[in-house]
Amino acid sequence: MTIRRMDNVGIVVDDLEAAIAFFVDLGMELEGKALIEGPWAARLVGLDDQSVDIAMMRTPDGHGRIELAKYHTPAAIGGVPQDAPANTLGIRRIMFAVDDIDEVIARLRTHGAELVGDVVQYEDAYRLCYLRGPEGIVVALAEELG
Repeated sequence: MTIRRMDNVGIVVDDLEAAIAFFVDLGMELEGKALIEGPWAARLVGLDDQSVDIAMMRTPDGHGRIELAKYHTPAAIGGVPQDAPANTLGIRRIMFAVDDIDEVIARLRTHGAELVGDVVQYEDAYRLCYLRGPEGIVVALAEELG
């Protein structure tokens, strides 16, 4: 048996609507929203009496998805500072290929996103950057050159 695909990446947020708006402006589509609770969900994730709103976001090509989750009970636990540097253990970023990095940066700045460093060019292949968006989520952008 082999892996068929990576289905989604889960991100826990405090402000679900702000996170949805950020990823929609990035170019993702809202696939759907749901309230997840009940014994089956508690058994799956190991949290008793959980109640969580989720929003499933997908890339325009349909191959990538992000599950945004807002926990009501139990409350989300903060652990890593929202301004954690790139060398912090754990998932640090999600990278997206874009057509126009400058245009995407401008759109995401309207949601409070800030560059972590600079927009840089890697050889003659890519322009790259890291942005910190809502909830401290780090999104990397890659614009292929040529």
